[in-house]
Amino acid sequence: MVSAGEKDTEQGFKMEEENDQSNQTSPIDKRDLVYELMVIIQTISSYGEYRRTQRKESRNLVRRMKLLLPLLEEIRDFEGQIPESGIACLVKMKKAFLCAKKLLKTCHCGSKLYLALESEAVIGRFHSVYEKLSQTLDGMPYEELGISDEEKEQVELMIVQFKRSKKRIDTQDMELAMDLMVSLSTENDRNADSASIERLAKKLELHTVEDQKAEMVAVKEVIKERRAHNAENTQRIIDLLNKLKRLAGMDETGTSDEPVMPKALEKSTSIAIPNEFLCPITLQIMTDPVIISTGQTYERESIQQWLDSNHHTCPKTGETLTHLSVAPNFALKNLIEEWCLKNNFQLPTKEVPTTPKSPSAGSDEKLLSLIKDLSSSHLEVQRKAVTKIRMLSKENPEKRTLIANYGGIPPLVQLLSYPDSKIQEHAVTALLNLSIDESNKRLISRENAIPEIIEILQNGSIGAKENSAAALFSLSMLDENKVAIGSLNGIPPLIDLLQNGTIRGKKDAITALFNLCFNHANKSIAIQAEIVAPLLQLLAEKHLDMVDETLSILLILATHPEGRQEIGKLLFIETLVNLMKDGTSKNKECSVAVLLELSTYNSNLMLAALQYGVYEHLVEISKEGTDRGQRKAKSILQLMSRTEQIPY
Repeated sequence: MVSAGEKDTEQGFKMEEENDQSNQTSPIDKRDLVYELMVIIQTISSYGEYRRTQRKESRNLVRRMKLLLPLLEEIRDFEGQIPESGIACLVKMKKAFLCAKKLLKTCHCGSKLYLALESEAVIGRFHSVYEKLSQTLDGMPYEELGISDEEKEQVELMIVQFKRSKKRIDTQDMELAMDLMVSLSTENDRNADSASIERLAKKLELHTVEDQKAEMVAVKEVIKERRAHNAENTQRIIDLLNKLKRLAGMDETGTSDEPVMPKALEKSTSIAIPNEFLCPITLQIMTDPVIISTGQTYERESIQQWLDSNHHTCPKTGETLTHLSVAPNFALKNLIEEWCLKNNFQLPTKEVPTTPKSPSAGSDEKLLSLIKDLSSSHLEVQRKAVTKIRMLSKENPEKRTLIANYGGIPPLVQLLSYPDSKIQEHAVTALLNLSIDESNKRLISRENAIPEIIEILQNGSIGAKENSAAALFSLSMLDENKVAIGSLNGIPPLIDLLQNGTIRGKKDAITALFNLCFNHANKSIAIQAEIVAPLLQLLAEKHLDMVDETLSILLILATHPEGRQEIGKLLFIETLVNLMKDGTSKNKECSVAVLLELSTYNSNLMLAALQYGVYEHLVEISKEGTDRGQRKAKSILQLMSRTEQIPY
């Protein structure tokens, strides 16, 4: 199922094709088509940075399209008449280029939440572009166009790359996927919940008010384009946006209302602002442009926020910065001011805070005193200090950086082994909050905190166990920590919490286990620790509202031979079929994905599913399900067709 915007594009392509076929243009006019293709490549090359979730694919597509420039230049310089077969290929290439341009523009400035939630569907659009480009280049009359042997070899190599890209199924950023799942399912204001939402905000770069305002505009555009299509996912985007807005201290307003657009964006709808005047981060006209070490120019406030967030790379190029100082770009500032004067354009004014927000020397001294008190010989002093640091690390991102910089992590780790249950709980929760910052994860790991956190997970209080599981989830974002947690026997107590914990504990445990099982060795450890039985029990307890999380981890385990053997029981297949029948759209999508993974390796499981009546549900999902659900259902139906198992 395609969106309204995609349908409009397809209709536009059909009209273009009809016009191209009906017009008998001259050779010079036909060469204009080549120039159009070259302009499209120049346009996409100017987009700069892409959203985190599609950054790799976007850069690869742009790089591959730029490699087609030499071919287009040879066609442009061809002195003879371009044959009709060549024109037909160029028309097809234009269609593919326009699809690529629209896709890349979405990945450049579209809704970050939409692109994250629909990442698999977006990857499918990349594969569609590669398919179109492969077909076009396969049919090009290279001999008749006088294309050089060197360029033909380059194109043949590119065709192979396109076909490989089309066949390759990229591993979804499952850590991000789980953060999305946790953020969508959390309603409580606990530290672990807030940590998940804040981590998501940082990953998607949606942690400032300006980020939120720009996202509101992008979400409104998504709603406008999609209309009633996939209303469930649209509502999920709105729910997530509201949670992120609360995190940034913004009021919740319906995104169907008129969003608060930055004034510079309002102006730009009627006046075309030159691209070089726009900050690559905010896409707003710059009032105080500065140059960084890579030679790129940004709005001072935006790049300073980037640098203050412990980034040491150029946002536009990805290059590592040789130093973190910035220099005013007076030449560009003068050009912007001249252009504004000429076009009667008023630059946005910056609000100057009446009181400084940077921490005062007094507050620094208080924080240093608290950190010192963590090592006090008096129990009550330690308890008060660790409680206060727990709260500071939850409420204030700047404080998290300061606590780490002032040496707060080592004494917190020491308190994990303290024989006081409340101090243990406060310490592990403070470390959970501190671990939201990427740099702090390594600092915590280096202090050998993981064995102590696992010990609390095994023997601590209920609250301490829950936050220990959440801390292990956060720390396991680093691959080396996944290995460490598995080798230090951290998986069995997580499974115990999954089986015997509170609802909150079960959710903390399943998110940690989900992340850990991306490590192949950890899959075996989890299966041998008998993870499957409590997972199947969770599916039966629908009131816990953990079906999607459970199916997601079962899907990971199903990629392991031992996992398939444990999961592939008739009772589980019947459960999957029932979820496809009566579950939510997301339940159906996840169930189909698990069944596809299992039945690909064991056709008997597909036969069992057919006996439970899966066929009619697969047909329905292939037509009415989510984008991912439709693709997975169609794959199972094709598999049935190849193995002659479709019922008649």
